[in-house]
Parts: sequence; C-alpha cells; structure tokens
Amino acid sequence: MDISVIKPIVLCGGSGTRLWPLSRETLPKQFVPLIEGKSLLQTTLERIHGFGDVLCVSNQEHRFFVQEAMQLANVKGEQLLEPAGRNTAAAMACGALLSGPDELLLFLPADHYIPDTAAFVNTVYAGVDAAKQGKIVTFGVQPVYPSTAYGYIQKGNLLSNPSTYAVEQFIEKPRADVAHDLVLDGQHLWNAGIFLIQASTLIENLEQYAPDILKACKEAIAGSKRDGTFIRPSSQAFLACRSESIDYAVMEHSENVAVVPFSGAWSDVGSWSAVAELTTSDEHGNRSTGQVLLMESERTYVNASSRPVVAIGTKDLLVIDTPDALLVVNQEKSELVKQAVTHLKQLGWSQAITHRRVARPWGWYDSIDTGERFQVKRIGVLPGASLSMQMHHHRAEHWIVVKGTAEVTNGDKVRLVAENESTFIPLGTKHRLHNPGKTILEIIEVQSGSYLGEDDIVRFEDVYGRA
Repeated sequence: MDISVIKPIVLCGGSGTRLWPLSRETLPKQFVPLIEGKSLLQTTLERIHGFGDVLCVSNQEHRFFVQEAMQLANVKGEQLLEPAGRNTAAAMACGALLSGPDELLLFLPADHYIPDTAAFVNTVYAGVDAAKQGKIVTFGVQPVYPSTAYGYIQKGNLLSNPSTYAVEQFIEKPRADVAHDLVLDGQHLWNAGIFLIQASTLIENLEQYAPDILKACKEAIAGSKRDGTFIRPSSQAFLACRSESIDYAVMEHSENVAVVPFSGAWSDVGSWSAVAELTTSDEHGNRSTGQVLLMESERTYVNASSRPVVAIGTKDLLVIDTPDALLVVNQEKSELVKQAVTHLKQLGWSQAITHRRVARPWGWYDSIDTGERFQVKRIGVLPGASLSMQMHHHRAEHWIVVKGTAEVTNGDKVRLVAENESTFIPLGTKHRLHNPGKTILEIIEVQSGSYLGEDDIVRFEDVYGRA
C-alpha cells in the first residue's frame, strides 16, 4: 500500500512542565532540541515524511515553532491553531472535520521518541485493513519493564489481520505491583496514544459518546478562517468546548477498538529520567550533555546547556542547568518536577513559565540584566526578518549593533547602522528593526523607563500577523 494516502495529524499541545527548567510553558518539550540538536517535533515530522501532507494542531502562541520544525523536516502541510488547549478529543475532532470522510487519519503526539522509522511505518501499515473496516486502531508498545507512568491496553481476541487484536480494556496508570503482573502475563501493552482511523469513523464515535464536543468543534470549524497555511477556528466556539482526552471521551466506551503491537524502541520522554536513558552512559552509569566534568560520581545525569558544570561524588542525581534556573533531583523523584513547577507559579517566579532567552518568529532575545528603571537585552534577528513597526508608552531604547548591519526605522527616518554603531529610540516614537543582510544581526538593547514589561508594545504593522 502507498502510505502517502494516510494523512498524519500531529498533536502539538503540552505545557512543558515535566522537563523544567529546559522546557517551560512558553517553550514546551516538543520544541526543545533534545535529540542530537533536533526537537522531538522535528524527529516526529521526519518519521512521517513518507505519508501525505501533515496537519499540525498547536496552540496559536507556538505556531512559529511548528512552522520552523516543518521546514527543518522538509514536510508540507497546514496548522490548526487552537486559541487554548482543550485536550486530545477536541483536537482530533477538528482534524477529522477538516478531512474527507474516507480519509485515513494517523493521529500522533509530537513529543515521542521512536528511533526506528521503518519499524514504526510497518506497524502503522499493519493497522490499515482494520481501520478501513471501521475500526479505531491504536498502537501499543511492548513493555520492557513494569512502568507506573504509562496506561496499559489489554489485548483481546486475534482479528483477521495476524498482528491486530481486539482491545479487551484500557487500564489507568497502575500501582507498581499491578504493573509487575501486567507485564508478566504478556497480554498487556503500553498505551502510546497513537491512532489510525477513518475520519467518518471518528466522527461517528464522537457523535455517540461525546456529542457536545463534536458539536462545539463543528461550530468552531464552520467559523474558521484561513491565513496562508494557518487555520484559525472560531475562538468563541472552540473555547466553549469542554476539555477531555480521547481516551475518556471515546476509547473507554467504544467496543470497536483494535490494537497493533509495536516492538521497537519508544519513549514519551515524560521525565528527566527518560531523557537520561536516551544518552549513552559511561562505565559508572553517568550520562551528560554539554560541558560536563564528572568525578567519582555514579549514575548521575547532567544537562549543561550554557556553561560548564562539575559534579563530584554524586550518586543517582539529575542535574539540569540553564542560564536562569537550576534543577537538582534524585532520579527516583523525577516525577515530582511537575509539582515543583506548580509551586514556583504560586510563588510568582517568572522562571516557572518563561526562559531568559525567548524565541520570536523573527529570531530571539536574551534578557541579560535588569534593575530599577533599566533592562539590557541581547537581540538576534534572522536574515531578511523584521520586528513589527511599534512604539512604547513607558520606555526609550538604545541599540548598539555588535554583529551585522541593521536597517532602523526611527520616526520618519530610515538609516543603516553598522557594527560598533548605535542609535537612540525616544519614548513614544514609532520604530522598526530590520535585518537586510544574509547573516544574523545581533544588537545590544538598553531599555530605560518607568515600565519595562513586554506588554508595553503598540504594534502598527507586523508581517507575522500580530498587529
């Protein structure tokens, strides 16, 4: 069968709390370069490169991360931009409503690690016949240890396809002793949350088991607007939809679900312990990424993204260092990171949500220093990119070019500013920064004023649709 007839729909939601401090709400784990400099979303898109055009369902705030990953993976397709997360049932419903009734849809999370692409494609192919017969086909991973972090699928009777089974039941994340028994009996698989299903089959099941979700999504898609490759559903209708996973909304009720076992390597990269397992260890069980020196240490993982980190005499630790936050956690307690982030939010710490370095569609900025009435940023602008035409009510800005050449609009004047030159943007003046060159432009920006928040921006023109 030609797998290009399968339409992949990648679910790109997620808050990014389990891999804090490297991933955060503004940069969830699926967009962080974790695997040989690639994000999990990019590796997911590369894995489905041979299928048809992709539809990515993402939060509208993350659209440019998704767009960049699609370009790097060399895949074509569209993005459905959710105004807010409403879990997998709504995302999958909208994906089905945007497809033809007979289309085979492959729904898959953006943040899984599956290194064997051929094995994955063959497993998907094995489920095609059952999906064409009106089954909801899910894919279960052959468990290699009794995990309490995953849900399980109990296999039922063998169907006509030699590698497809009826689903007897779905089991929530079990206690350790229960997980041990499930793995030993050989009839249970980890629930990977990947589905192959005809669009009409999914809509029929939603109509039967979650009609309110389907109704809200129909209204959202009916009121949607297209902006290039972006599809924006009606915000009012979509936000009225309740938040529910497809497992609770449909899978646990339907008697028409089949499962195909997958025996290849798989990880949902749901904790720092899982990330560590993806890294080769030394003879002492130590693993590291970045500039790391480990001395007399055992079973220690260090992720140093920005500076040298030295660990001496450590055991069973996970150490994650970023420019503005440090995490040190015992490997057995890595699941508590999510709770720690919740507590940081309650304390009002900005590091719980945002990075010091923030990605933008035109490049990035890094908040180097801040104090009373001033802030210093290092700004990088991609070749050919422009910031919006904007002004500020509460701050003035000094720009010093340290790399490349900047085209600066300052009021009614436009001039080029070369390396080691500077310019001043008075408070209340319309201005724009553009990189006319073929290499990245970097500037140092010194802000001064009574209020320096990012919301003190009035946009007049913007090529990224933010005006």
